[in-house]
Amino acid sequence: MRAAQLNDTLSVSGQICVADVASIAAAGFKVLINNRPDHEEVNQPTSADISTAAEQAGLEYYHMPVTGRDFPGSDIEQMEPLFDDVNKPAFAFCRTGTRCANLWVQTRDIAAQEEAIMTARQFGFDLSMVTLKT
Repeated sequence: MRAAQLNDTLSVSGQICVADVASIAAAGFKVLINNRPDHEEVNQPTSADISTAAEQAGLEYYHMPVTGRDFPGSDIEQMEPLFDDVNKPAFAFCRTGTRCANLWVQTRDIAAQEEAIMTARQFGFDLSMVTLKT
C-alpha cells in the first residue's frame, strides 16, 4: 500500500486490504474513508469487511462510494469536514487513489483549489474529474 499525503489531515491510496487497517490506525489516522463501490472489481474486500477491521482498530469508518459517472457523488458535502479535521487525520482509498484525490480537490474552496491541484499532480493524480470553481 502506497499512500500520498495530500496535507496534514488527509492521505489517500489505492485499494487497501483488511490487514492494512491496523497499520493505518497505528500510523495515527483516526478516520478511514472508502470511496470505492463494493464489487467494482473481483476479489476486492467489501465495505463490511473493511468496516469490521476499522471498528476493531478504533477507526471511524465511512463508506462514501463514488464512480466516474456520478462524481462527485451524493456525499461530497459530508466529505469536506472529514478531509479537514486536524484532530482526526483521515485516510481515504479507492481503486488507485485518483478518485479520492479528485474529491479532495473538489472540496477545496476557490482560493485553495489551485494549490490542491498542484499538490495532487505532484503525486501523479489525473484530476480530470474536478470541476474548477470560478
